Amino acid sequence: MKEPNVKDLKKYLQGMAKLPKAKYITSERLSRIVGIYPEVINENLSYFDPMVKMDYEFNLLELVPQMKKFIEAKEAKRAPTPKPVVVKKDEIDLYDNYFDFIYKKLTYGGMIDKSVELSDKDLKILKKLISEELANRKGKK
Repeated sequence: MKEPNVKDLKKYLQGMAKLPKAKYITSERLSRIVGIYPEVINENLSYFDPMVKMDYEFNLLELVPQMKKFIEAKEAKRAPTPKPVVVKKDEIDLYDNYFDFIYKKLTYGGMIDKSVELSDKDLKILKKLISEELANRKGKK
């Protein structure tokens, strides 16, 4: 069976939460709240219990714990995507050229410090400064 979509499951749970005192919710009743055909709801929820497809009077409240567990597992599995490093123009303007960057970042008291590690942002700034220098040299030829 195909796994249900987490977004749809959240929509179903939200619809069930709109009826807090209901002790029995069928796919027909949920379809009126959510706005999705009962057959589609039954198809999605048959992943948790295959009887949902055959029995239109199945109480969907029995599936709520399984649905919540499934959603938590899917969201825990999804790792946050790291944001790309962005270099702004004013950060590049702090340095006159690539040599100035090297002098400010990699030296200590006029001596080169070999133990300095540049961050991703520093490397991007250096890359931009070097590409500007190459563009200036091409323009002079």
